[in-house]
Amino acid sequence: MQEKDRGSLRGEGWEEIWIEIISVKATIPLVMGANIGTSITNTIVSLAQAGDRNEFRRAFAAATILDMFNWLTVLILLPLEAASGYLYRLTGAIMDGISGNTKFDRIELLQVITRPFTDLIIELDSECLKKIANGDDVESLVKRWCEKTLPVNGSHGFFTPDPSQLLDAHNMSMGECSINTELGVNASSTEKQIIGNLTKDWKKCHHVFANSSLNDTLIGVILLVISLVVLCFCLISIVKILHTVMKGNTAKIIKKMVNAKLPSPFGFLTGYLAILVGTALTFLVQSSSIFTSTLTPLVGVGVISLKRMYPLTLGANIGTTFTAVMAAMTSSGESLKLALRIAFCHLFFNVSGILIWYPIPYLRKVPIGLSKSLGNTTAKYRWFAIVYLITMFLLLPGLVFVVSLGGWPAWVGVFGPIGLVLIFVIIMNILQKKLPSYLPEKLRTWDFLPLWMHSLEPYDRPMTAIGRWFGKLKRCSFSKEKNNTLTPQTNFAMKSSMESIP
Repeated sequence: MQEKDRGSLRGEGWEEIWIEIISVKATIPLVMGANIGTSITNTIVSLAQAGDRNEFRRAFAAATILDMFNWLTVLILLPLEAASGYLYRLTGAIMDGISGNTKFDRIELLQVITRPFTDLIIELDSECLKKIANGDDVESLVKRWCEKTLPVNGSHGFFTPDPSQLLDAHNMSMGECSINTELGVNASSTEKQIIGNLTKDWKKCHHVFANSSLNDTLIGVILLVISLVVLCFCLISIVKILHTVMKGNTAKIIKKMVNAKLPSPFGFLTGYLAILVGTALTFLVQSSSIFTSTLTPLVGVGVISLKRMYPLTLGANIGTTFTAVMAAMTSSGESLKLALRIAFCHLFFNVSGILIWYPIPYLRKVPIGLSKSLGNTTAKYRWFAIVYLITMFLLLPGLVFVVSLGGWPAWVGVFGPIGLVLIFVIIMNILQKKLPSYLPEKLRTWDFLPLWMHSLEPYDRPMTAIGRWFGKLKRCSFSKEKNNTLTPQTNFAMKSSMESIP
């Protein structure tokens, strides 16, 4: 791998850690996958409104509209990229006109508020992350020493380099990224004494796990559980607050303002203005997940329409790319050009998707229509939301990865027939809905197939039983209360309500 063809990876919320271990071409599919993966947050957020079928229908449709946009864009741009190197060539041409001698200071917005709190919980050693990426053995990612002093001729000089540099100065070699009180177990008594003298004036970090002897796996599990509990609490609180506030005239006024259009003759620009608003707000919070997860319950309670949610979501997709661009600009030299190139790949992937799925009204209806269909399905079979999460974000990516190991022959052999079946189903659905008279009477519906092949009804009873057995969502998702029981009349009303969303 040539040095000039290496790229850098950056995730939302991480320290700016440029890891030159992967080619730019190989990074582009990873960027596409990251775009899909980040939308899982919205889907999880929508589950907080599963107690009310109508709200859940709208919330789940709002959550999955980003999924549909991302998947549809990947289905078009991934083959295009493989065949022509569209994003690779485009960003390469842009980078040819940029000098690598410039370096910018990193801009922090929301992090200025959140970082002091997160640093009280956990701090990670960025040097460890780099070493892990390079395949080096690392004992712990947790940063325990925040201030280190080195005795020099009887004085102490303040410094914050990799501790291995300090140990090398004393003819010692340590493989760990950071020294803690547990280090030196296998060292000689002389080495232990040197380590003790070196660290006696060092200052420990102040986060919760600074003095903990727990390993990284245990710390990670603890933080994950706490995060999920806090997330669930926040989601439930948001929904309850919205139910309390969004009532009567207040809800009507807010709904009218949020879903208003620009005056004639500029009404057609309303959606594009919403894209700009979504971009700006996401840039401020520097996370598309935060912004879209906030919108999801608002759509659920009916304050924001699904059609207005769509351009706001597209704007969020653009806004989140600016985070990577800003982080890339803090590098210098060749690293700046490499980091910017990956960031621009992310940017132009989303811009290209918007140009495909938004300006043309007919194509705009495709992701919206798919999300509406998922919303209606989930309102009727609420267990489908869990199946959707597992399938779209675990099983399907896993299948694609496994098949890709076999190369193009395996790819064509597995997904070729699946693609042909999907194309046939799509064409048949369009003909059944738009031109049923052109089809033989038997093909005007899917009733000629076994029920399990065209309906979720056969799966409803066992899935409901499994849900009750686990005791999850017993009151909201699987209850048989009269006010939540779907009759043909309520199902028709729900469908009509979804189709009438402006």
